[in-house]
Amino acid sequence: MSLETLNAHELRPRSTRALIVDDNLELRELLGDYLTRFNIDSEAVGDGQSMRRSMAQSHFDVIILDLMLPGEDGLILCRELRSASNIPILMLTARCEPADRIIGLELGADDYMAKPFEPRELVARIQTILRRVRDDRDPVRQEPRDTIHFDNWQLHRVLRQLQSPDGLVVPLSNAEFRLLWVFLERPRRVLSREQLLDTARGRSIEAFDRSIDLLVSRLRQKLGEDHKAPQLIKTIRGEGYLFDAREIA
Repeated sequence: MSLETLNAHELRPRSTRALIVDDNLELRELLGDYLTRFNIDSEAVGDGQSMRRSMAQSHFDVIILDLMLPGEDGLILCRELRSASNIPILMLTARCEPADRIIGLELGADDYMAKPFEPRELVARIQTILRRVRDDRDPVRQEPRDTIHFDNWQLHRVLRQLQSPDGLVVPLSNAEFRLLWVFLERPRRVLSREQLLDTARGRSIEAFDRSIDLLVSRLRQKLGEDHKAPQLIKTIRGEGYLFDAREIA
């Protein structure tokens, strides 16, 4: 191999390695072909035993795990994976009950998508998960960015302002800003009202002593949410709230 070839090889970005665990052969093949377009190499298996063999033989950056599998289901495998490693897990399922989603997230899944799904959204969620993991593992953490983008919105940290997808400035109260910041730091995780109070409370912010539900309602209004069917801040009945932005950067 020539020096030029070696340098080109070294400069080429390393592909992301994904392990797809799903008993639907057609879906495995289609998904594997699609991920290749985005520099994501994949291996696909149909059950828990095959998953373990693949993981013993190769390194993977993310696991795409079906919930309904023959033998051991995805929840059992998710619990096993999380007890042994911090590898990111994105769960897929045809079951759309909120309880399934809550259990999967509580067992340690990083994200959750219902079938049928849009493949491009799956890629975006994988990329978001991996960025978050890289940031968490970075030994030299940078100062918080001045601007965070999520689903075409922008949050300006210094000005404490939202900018809508239309470019309009949406001012936030201190309480609303802190609550949104908490959601952005913990996307797609079920947060109880107590957790939101504890993590978002500031010494000078008395507003958080009021009902967290009222504060969530005000923030939803600032985000232009339909109060009957909110898409960003979802209520998980009996549990709390979940911030479900598709992409955060």
